[in-house]
Amino acid sequence: MLTAHFVFHGALNDFLPRQLREAHIPYTFAPHQSVKHLIEALGVPHVEVGQVRVDGHPVDSATRLPEGCRVDVYPLEQESLADEETLFILDNHLGKLAAALRMLGFDTLYRNDYQDDELAATAAAEQRILLTRDRRLLMRKAIPRGYCIRQDDPREQIRAVLQHYNLHRQVHPFQRCLRCNHPLQPVTKAQVMERLEPLTKLYFDEFSICPACNQVYWKGSHYEHMQRMINQLASPGVEGIPEGRSSASPLC
Repeated sequence: MLTAHFVFHGALNDFLPRQLREAHIPYTFAPHQSVKHLIEALGVPHVEVGQVRVDGHPVDSATRLPEGCRVDVYPLEQESLADEETLFILDNHLGKLAAALRMLGFDTLYRNDYQDDELAATAAAEQRILLTRDRRLLMRKAIPRGYCIRQDDPREQIRAVLQHYNLHRQVHPFQRCLRCNHPLQPVTKAQVMERLEPLTKLYFDEFSICPACNQVYWKGSHYEHMQRMINQLASPGVEGIPEGRSSASPLC
């Protein structure tokens, strides 16, 4: 058996017991084990790891470690997905985060009965980012990208995801169905008139419909509340939502 000394930096310390954070962690291992395997054995998912340095030299995840070496493990730098379509899949118990991502226009798969195998397979097949609070799920080799949600409050969760992936320029609010994720389509008032309540018929003229589940949307009482929530996502150190996009489409 061999021994190496690990030091985890930055946000990776979130995954460690308090007494091991920013500390030198001696770890005994078999010679055939890779640095990826050892990092995850210490509780840190590979999808959150950026550069790994052994005795000051960068190495890849398949590296076998020599006896007595120091291993510095750094978090993945902020990923910028501004130039590509961003697809998400969310683990169970993140329903409010899923609704928020859909509200902001992101293609977001969510069910409250997903099994781990299905989450991993779908993330791999469709190149989706897996958001979960289960670090062990993020350690599955098949998962291409993922992020462990640390926050309890849904607004802080969405703020963290936007910041981690630098997604503020991809925000196009009110473009997707909050129920099923399908893109919305504009529809005339006459086409949905028979489905509207009397006051809705009187006060609203712009409507959209989900062609998948047939849900009708308009700028009703919830619209201003959601508009305020979007605006509140901007804070010092976090880029705000681009002007002009937040009222582009209707919402019930």
